[in-house]
Amino acid sequence: MSLAVLFAIFFFLVILGTPISICLGASTFVTLMFFTDISPIEISAMIFEKVHHYSLMAIPMFIFAGNLLSKGSAAQRIIEFAKSCVGHLPGGLPISAIFASIIFAAVSGSSPATVVAIGSIMFGAIMQAGYPKKYAIGTIATSGSLGILIPPSIVLIVYGVTAEVSIGKLFMAGVVPGLMLGIMLMTVTYIGARRLGFEKTEPQPMKIRLAKMKDASWGLFTIVLVIGGIYGGIFTPTEAAAVACVWAFIVSVFIYKDIKLSKIYITALESAKTTAMIMFIIANAMLFAHFLTIENIPHMITEALVEANVNKYMFLLMVNLLLILAGSFMEPSAIIMIMVPLLLPVAVALGIDPIHFGILITVNMELGMVSPPVGLNLFVTSGLTGMSIKDVIVAAFPWTMTILVGLILITYIPDISLFLPNLMYGH
Repeated sequence: MSLAVLFAIFFFLVILGTPISICLGASTFVTLMFFTDISPIEISAMIFEKVHHYSLMAIPMFIFAGNLLSKGSAAQRIIEFAKSCVGHLPGGLPISAIFASIIFAAVSGSSPATVVAIGSIMFGAIMQAGYPKKYAIGTIATSGSLGILIPPSIVLIVYGVTAEVSIGKLFMAGVVPGLMLGIMLMTVTYIGARRLGFEKTEPQPMKIRLAKMKDASWGLFTIVLVIGGIYGGIFTPTEAAAVACVWAFIVSVFIYKDIKLSKIYITALESAKTTAMIMFIIANAMLFAHFLTIENIPHMITEALVEANVNKYMFLLMVNLLLILAGSFMEPSAIIMIMVPLLLPVAVALGIDPIHFGILITVNMELGMVSPPVGLNLFVTSGLTGMSIKDVIVAAFPWTMTILVGLILITYIPDISLFLPNLMYGH
């Protein structure tokens, strides 16, 4: 009865268009009040307890670091470096946008931030080079989604906290799938440009490439600091986020000198708003998942699937379909908080590695970012370009299908995700 009430309230609020965080919190609060002996004070204490986790401290710091670099000239310099490397190919500018997104994703850890930072600069440039508007939009909307897979990734941090697995291993597991998807997106872009009649041009001399790389090096060094520091054993992912903050501040204010000290407050305020939104979703989603655990739902699902003789390949297909559907309606952090406690015990029982499972879920979230009706990247791209959501969805379709193919490969070839973690940490 309590579960029926929980889901009835939840879906009723969703249909009304209520923000997902409120749907999760309100439905759980009402159910706990009427069907358990837990008092409102205990519920509020539970919410704070759920977000009182050391690893979650990395989220606001990575957001702040990404905002500092995206509002300064770091993104522009990274784009210029990307253009010097691949700009001469057919589809060179759109390919540069994807290449720059891969690099910036390793700096910001955020998908919407990557879309804004790269898209706001590259959209006009791609258009001016004679590419169709839909072509420019498709590459920007989908390549920005790499921000939640390539480390440091906020979504991987949330999964690591929820699943209680090593965030360092998850970061390393995201590298190969992230690069693979990036290369696949660039390949589709290249083929499309050839079909549109774009020809290869003269590549820039190595001297210019090195100069562009040097110009972008201060921003690029953020990647070395974060990733190198974590895997060199110098600091934890949370400490790496703090170092990234300090470094982004030094680069933007004192080296590139494109953010004045007076603007830091505004950047910090925007970062705080984004953090508050994410943390509020996480807190309510954790409370929702906690109630499901109290009701023993994860164990019941595990037993039912094991008794039904569902093999791991069929289970993975079911998970992908469920997550693609959920990703079309909900924010990634909320999905992870709700689904992981339900699905991970089944995955482990079927012999699926939790690290591989985390990457699979994250790629699904990546697909959800560009899937209607509420894919966040679709709205960000629409706001940047002035095109309707419908036109953005159509424009992004070829690249969205490319991510879907990548998801299938990552789902059924675990070594794509596990190769680097196994190499560094052992089996």
